[in-house]
Amino acid sequence: MSPIQFNRHATDRSCQRQAAIFEVLMVTGAHSVSMVALCNKINPMQHSNASELEAFFQQHGARDVECIFADISGYPRGKLMPAHTFAAGGELRIAQAIPMQAVTGDYSYDPIFPDADPDVRLVPDYATLKMSPWSSTPRAFAIHDCVELSGEPCVFAARSLLKMVLARYTAQGLKPVVAPEIEFYLTAPSTDPNQALVAPIARNGRAEAGQSAFSLNMLNELAPFWDEFRAALDGLGVQADTWIHEVGLTQYEINLTHGDAVAVADQAFLFKYAAKEIAIRHGLNAVFMAKPIAGAPGSSMHLHQSVLDASGRNIFSLDDGTESANFRHFIAGLQTYVPDLMLIFAPFVNSYRRFVKGSQAQVNLHWCYDYRTTGLRIPVSVPAARRVENRIAGADANSYLAIAASLAAGLAGMDEALTPTEPILVNASAYDQAHALARSFLPAHEQMERSKSSRRLLGDAFVTGFCAVKALEYESYLHEISAWERRFLLPQV
Repeated sequence: MSPIQFNRHATDRSCQRQAAIFEVLMVTGAHSVSMVALCNKINPMQHSNASELEAFFQQHGARDVECIFADISGYPRGKLMPAHTFAAGGELRIAQAIPMQAVTGDYSYDPIFPDADPDVRLVPDYATLKMSPWSSTPRAFAIHDCVELSGEPCVFAARSLLKMVLARYTAQGLKPVVAPEIEFYLTAPSTDPNQALVAPIARNGRAEAGQSAFSLNMLNELAPFWDEFRAALDGLGVQADTWIHEVGLTQYEINLTHGDAVAVADQAFLFKYAAKEIAIRHGLNAVFMAKPIAGAPGSSMHLHQSVLDASGRNIFSLDDGTESANFRHFIAGLQTYVPDLMLIFAPFVNSYRRFVKGSQAQVNLHWCYDYRTTGLRIPVSVPAARRVENRIAGADANSYLAIAASLAAGLAGMDEALTPTEPILVNASAYDQAHALARSFLPAHEQMERSKSSRRLLGDAFVTGFCAVKALEYESYLHEISAWERRFLLPQV
């Protein structure tokens, strides 16, 4: 019996309804769309050739394949399979609970997760098969989908959820286009979680000491890391656009090129994986926490979104170049539904430390043109590139889930023809407006758990499972005693 099976069977719970696990209809307004019909049900040998795979592995000397997927936190999990077995189409399974593993390593006993702890199949997306640039011995990897043994997508898997949302767009002849901006820190190694993270020693023999936003000199200080990281991203097919030094000490931002939502989410997933692995090779930590250092800027993941019709035309613009009704309906959908989905964009206790007024971390969902104090920003662009930038998500958010939630909210706004607020005046800071989003973890958790809208947009089973795991993580957090408590309460209480 595996450790997870042993752990899951330690409690004698009666089996609950498993029907929710196989929820195959996602309801959007008046439309019901079959996930089975619209999500890919992949035969392992349908999209690749065994001899071609063998040749690829022999060419690169690959001994093994990392069969990976993003769990609920966006962390890579999976199994290592011999390359010859992968090429032969060997079936691979993993416990259904793994996609919903908590950051603490624990598993929820909520009845939504079956007592039997069933398996799901790991089905490779052959388009993602590449060589791993950080392995000490040649090794390939491929991103996998989690598929129930009955053939339906696993409703607890992040990549499956994004595909389910995209199926609704496909049913209407629409295709979203997404581009994330990802911020992160490079820090010195951290072996003691009780100590604050600090900037690493750079090539000049000193740690960065002053804010160096947009400084190319400071971007070059860690050149060995960046050289290897850039080469790795090229090999992984991660299409990065601009690279900058952000406001914080050794804080950086990378913009990924706009594209298909699943492909872009895959790239963001691999971006984090590669950053962490290659940083370790250079004696660094790549940190994607939303607020890793007290008093320093937080790290975000802004999402640029537009929608194309079947002819490739941006539906946010009319033929004469003016805004379409759909453009404003999409904004209204974000304003209406993002508050209920806040736990997706800010999934941890630490996430809410980022939302401080005046720090360019948005505290509400006002919108405006080219104005960074608002939660929803409309960049200046030509009509074909008209888009909405959702600035709420932190860098700690799961890219698949954040994109899925944002697109689901926007589509609901269009389907329901919702009306947004008027754009805020450019001389009126949105930071001075009411704090309209959950300010801490518990209110966000309660709002999502109780929301009928979140369940309609993301599926009842997913929301129940997601909230159950997040509650488990919060219980673990309550067992920690912070430095603030020792600093102020110890001498005065």
